[in-house]
Amino acid sequence: MNSILNVSACRFVTLDDPQALRGALAQQAAALGLLGTILLACEGINLFLAGPPDAVRTFLRQLRADTRFAGLQARESWSAEPPFRKLRVKVKREIIRMNHPAIQPAAGRAPAVDSLTVKRWLDQGHDDEGRPVVTLDTRNAFEVDHGTFVGAIDWRLNKFSEFPGALQAHRSELEGKTVVSSCTGGIRCEKAAILMREAGLDSVWQLDGGILRYFEDTGGAHFRGNCFVFDEREALDPDLVPAT
Repeated sequence: MNSILNVSACRFVTLDDPQALRGALAQQAAALGLLGTILLACEGINLFLAGPPDAVRTFLRQLRADTRFAGLQARESWSAEPPFRKLRVKVKREIIRMNHPAIQPAAGRAPAVDSLTVKRWLDQGHDDEGRPVVTLDTRNAFEVDHGTFVGAIDWRLNKFSEFPGALQAHRSELEGKTVVSSCTGGIRCEKAAILMREAGLDSVWQLDGGILRYFEDTGGAHFRGNCFVFDEREALDPDLVPAT
């Protein structure tokens, strides 16, 4: 029986003292018996947690009581056992490393497009203005190998910090197209979309909530394979259960 609730969530918001917040969140999560990882940086929060449903939802409710996290949205999936062995709460320079300090999502989000709109665009082969649509997978190559959108652009990244250089090398491939950046839960495609806009590409969108939200909303239409996740489940199928 799948009785363990797994959640992933991220939010770009300015945190003046992430080190102080680290102690409070570690204490709250430990008291509730949660396992997983919480990453904090001056640019925001990224978390992957698992535990009994009431405990997980209590933690999210406590977190959202802080006005900085009031709009935090979590993607849910289920498993028979926690896919983490311990709780880690860490402070990092970036919640996802890009090595491009000018990109500050907390200062303004990239335009986002919801899953059902992306599905409709892919169904019809173009966006609502008639522009050809391409999906750009911003994840690492080994993640893409587990599954991705049909026909997705894949620059074979070894790590996300390679994305700025890859964009510079391949920018011409994206001109004249509507580009939807995709990633697991929405954090990498957010930064990628901002960088592409900064590079002068005027029709760029991030897939809101990432592939996991797309699975939840569409059942995985136009996606082949599974979505890699950074825990002991390894990958989730479009039904958001561990792939076999």
